[in-house]
Amino acid sequence: MRRFFTLEPAQIVVLGFAAAILNGTALLMLPAANEASGGASFKVALFTATSAICVTGHVIVDTPTYWSPFGHFLIMALIQIGGFGIMTAASVIFLIAGRRLGLRGRLIAQQETQASDLSSLRSLLVGIALFIFSAELIVATILAGRLWWSYDESPGDAAWHGVFHSVSAFNNAGFSLYPGNLISFASDWWISGFIGLAIIVGGLGFPVWLDLKNRWRTPAAWRLHTKLTLSVTAVLLVVGAIAFAALEWTNEKTLGGLDAPGRILSAMFMSITPRTAGFNSIDIAAMRDESWLVTDMLMFVGGGSASTAGGIKVATFAVLFLIVWGEMRGGSTAEAFGRRIPVNSLRQSLSVTFLAINAVVLSTLALLMLTPFSLSQCLYETISAFSTVGLSTGITPHLGTAGQMILVALMYLGRVGPLTLAVALAARERQRRYEFPEERPLVG
Repeated sequence: MRRFFTLEPAQIVVLGFAAAILNGTALLMLPAANEASGGASFKVALFTATSAICVTGHVIVDTPTYWSPFGHFLIMALIQIGGFGIMTAASVIFLIAGRRLGLRGRLIAQQETQASDLSSLRSLLVGIALFIFSAELIVATILAGRLWWSYDESPGDAAWHGVFHSVSAFNNAGFSLYPGNLISFASDWWISGFIGLAIIVGGLGFPVWLDLKNRWRTPAAWRLHTKLTLSVTAVLLVVGAIAFAALEWTNEKTLGGLDAPGRILSAMFMSITPRTAGFNSIDIAAMRDESWLVTDMLMFVGGGSASTAGGIKVATFAVLFLIVWGEMRGGSTAEAFGRRIPVNSLRQSLSVTFLAINAVVLSTLALLMLTPFSLSQCLYETISAFSTVGLSTGITPHLGTAGQMILVALMYLGRVGPLTLAVALAARERQRRYEFPEERPLVG
């Protein structure tokens, strides 16, 4: 315990998520969590707990039928804990209990929320909690009303399904209590529309919403991070929707089987969900290879920093683009919206992307060696797991124990973050008191 409290904040975040996964595994192995006699196996419980805590949505068993109502409640609770952040949740609990949040606790929560000002962290954590539960309550109420009024579900079932899918959507998890996920709601603008909206809201990130709250009347005063996140997100959503519509419009197994409004809605939804929610309103396995590749790209980018989404994050993608754009223009710096991006942000973006690419490539190679599935299928699975998306071409239950454990490792790595994990393993950054002479290598 003494060693635990002397760890760096990044290390505590990594260990905290690991502890939550192990506890969730133990709870899901209880006989009461399973519809069948006896508890779930360790492999099934570990995979499901990791997927829930890491807000991914990957499954190797059928969620509606395999797990009992108690198991469904446990999954929802794990999703909420994972989305909110283990250490952030603990900090809020301390605040509610009236205890003072010490410096180490603030540093831990700062690691989760990416807050830049420790002095304002107390109000920030409370604001995060209120924002999350308020957004989830609004979406849950709308979904429950729609399910009760239009689908003849009992008030109790409609309320429970509304709450579960609201939590799953806002936290970008993708777990569903309906067979086929959301395919039966592909043309329902209320269900798919508000679930998609919850995904976007949860995937933008807390710093963006805090900035919008404080400066909503003066967009010019928004922070660079907010401007980059909103602009890149909008571009990716529009481009993704157009790409899916163009590629799948005539595919009778996906969009082609719907009417025109349903095709438009499903194309929009399938552009939102890789950002990284994991819900699907069309059959992923029936999509064309070109659509899989578009989804791969959207999943790899992911959502906003310090959000419930995964991937390398849209701000990281934006910085990489600005680096290339600056080089093409002959500049020495990356700039956007009249601001210059510091060198350490450039290094961090490159580091995150490099680690992410290597994790995906090595894991894809391992799946190709261990399973009979194609490169497109294996690549889709690994990007989906690393980016904590949860979309699948249908091969996840058939990967075997070794392949599924690779996805478990990817989900964990994708949730805690490649850079956070690297920092945790390195223990602490060492300050070098000297520099070597500079010499430029040949590039290109």
